[in-house]
Amino acid sequence: MKTLDTTVADLLSVLDTHPAARRLLAGDLDTDEYAAFLRQTYLYVQQTRPLLRRAGERLSRAGKAPDLARLFLQKADEEQGHDLWVLEDLAAIGRPETPAAPPSPCPAVDAYIAWNRFQVEAGSPLAFLGTAYVLEALSQARAGTTAAHLVARRRIPGIERAVRFLSGHADADEEHTEVLRGLFERIESAEDRRAVTLSAAVTAALYPGMFAGRETTFNAAATLCE
Repeated sequence: MKTLDTTVADLLSVLDTHPAARRLLAGDLDTDEYAAFLRQTYLYVQQTRPLLRRAGERLSRAGKAPDLARLFLQKADEEQGHDLWVLEDLAAIGRPETPAAPPSPCPAVDAYIAWNRFQVEAGSPLAFLGTAYVLEALSQARAGTTAAHLVARRRIPGIERAVRFLSGHADADEEHTEVLRGLFERIESAEDRRAVTLSAAVTAALYPGMFAGRETTFNAAATLCE
């Protein structure tokens, strides 16, 4: 767990010096900027439930860690509708999107989806624990504060009705990170534990790129690997 927590701490440090991420945390984004953030968020959140379910199904079929397989499937059910929270937030600021015509992913989101699909389909399905831990620890540390600052600054018309995704994850993710900690401690295979920590590192390296594209992703990856 120390390695995962270090990965999260390094990511928070990167975001605290990242211009767009820092402005989001301070509530200083305008409508277009916040909409762009929400669109990329929607694209990766939309993948969470099917990735968790596929990982659980692979574990079940292999007869490997049946208790963890059941928990993966349970967490997939818990993620139901979270992508719709993002769509509701977009509609509230006058930037509606529809699942039938989703926005285009930036390179970092493309890479995030491809990496996690590879792991749950052909790598270690347990690796998604690392991805989930980073995202939920990030929400626990920043989502509530970000939502509060956005509403307080009121730079975006309708913002008081457009922070459901951020507020919802701030409320829930403290409990979720504790659950994930317990799951990680139950993984006996050194190979699977390495896969979890690698996926955590990949997610942390890609996440800043969801704000500003390819150059930011490269710089963040270099920072996290130093």
